[in-house]
Amino acid sequence: MHPFKETSLFRHLTPQNPTGSASSWLARLDQAVLCAAILGLLFSSGAQAISSTEEALAQVSKAPIGLYSSEQRSSTFEACKHVFPGATPMDLTKVAPEWKPRGLCSNHFAVLHSGLTRTPLVVVEKLNRQILREAQGEDRTDAFYEDPRLPRDERADIRDYARSGFDRGHLSAAANHPDAHSMAQSFALSNMVPQHPDSNRKTWNKIEQDTRRYVSRAPGDVYVFSGPLFREGYKTIGRGQVWVPTHLFKLVVDATSGKSWAYVLPNDGTPISA
Repeated sequence: MHPFKETSLFRHLTPQNPTGSASSWLARLDQAVLCAAILGLLFSSGAQAISSTEEALAQVSKAPIGLYSSEQRSSTFEACKHVFPGATPMDLTKVAPEWKPRGLCSNHFAVLHSGLTRTPLVVVEKLNRQILREAQGEDRTDAFYEDPRLPRDERADIRDYARSGFDRGHLSAAANHPDAHSMAQSFALSNMVPQHPDSNRKTWNKIEQDTRRYVSRAPGDVYVFSGPLFREGYKTIGRGQVWVPTHLFKLVVDATSGKSWAYVLPNDGTPISA
């Protein structure tokens, strides 16, 4: 059992306050964010396994949709239940329709995507020692691409980020992925938010590294929930008006020990206090 009181994540995301409650895990995540602020399905039909960085780059250049199996091309979490605690995905029907929510599955992470913000609302990962051991030394593809599974009017465009002053910031970190195929999937813009360069390259990067260090010592699975917060005064970038988070959060849940903690940081390059 998890101790967090169930509340709605989405009423904290934006001054527009779309109505509707989140699923159980998002609700628990919301409480963690508030506390912190105060203190096999991999390659089924439709996609072929990619074994090298060169193959991954070629696939992205040719047709990114080929990175996804037929099951992963749906707008549900059916193909990635395994990354959720208890293999129980969040219930998309409980997310207010104003957010234009879609579930997006990749080999090692799941995205609750918003067609309103053109960003993820939360990205879920299941990490463990073995995954990170296999990820060591994996070459970055650095081939960013628009997610072909999303309608054009709901997805971020590469040009939205051009000359914006913001990085394309991963929520499921590239360094968490154990093979070239999964690494390539992590560069979809559906896994990105506009992030201040200092936040992305310094503060957020340190949080990602600290999380990997913990997972490497943990005896079992660790679930990681990462996402943006859109508080009053948020901006947009590009022709597509991609929402720029005012803050980012990361919730870490150790399934074995029951320990959990969350980070909330402003999206402005503020350094982590000692």
